[in-house]
Amino acid sequence: MAIKTPFVATDSIIECFDSSDDFLGIVLIERNNPPHGVALPGGFVEIGETVEDACRREMKEETGLDIELRHLLGVYSDPDRDPRFHTVSVVYVSRSHGNPVGGDDAKTARLFHLSQIPWEKLVFDHAKILTDYIRYKDRS
Repeated sequence: MAIKTPFVATDSIIECFDSSDDFLGIVLIERNNPPHGVALPGGFVEIGETVEDACRREMKEETGLDIELRHLLGVYSDPDRDPRFHTVSVVYVSRSHGNPVGGDDAKTARLFHLSQIPWEKLVFDHAKILTDYIRYKDRS
């Protein structure tokens, strides 16, 4: 009996700070591959890898940033969240210093203040994720 399960992915909302610990914004990437648009950095968990290690690896590959995982925002599992296939994404909020540089699957990576998020260009369910993040941030 073959068991079929969704692909497991991880994304992160990277909060970037300067050397004085002033908030610079969050990192969004422009995707190199379909679906094209703007997204949170992230990717798939590899066999033998923890979700946390996958998150750190994917952030480094796509943004050039070393991150500190702060907390779990949530698990997003809508079967239609990814037009390619069913994915489940474990989404973290993380912290980093410096400026991102696009790499791997990211054509570009740049900082956005929360008031500058390009909502109309977001792919997957990343508008929902960022809305949840802003609501969480407003409560804390």
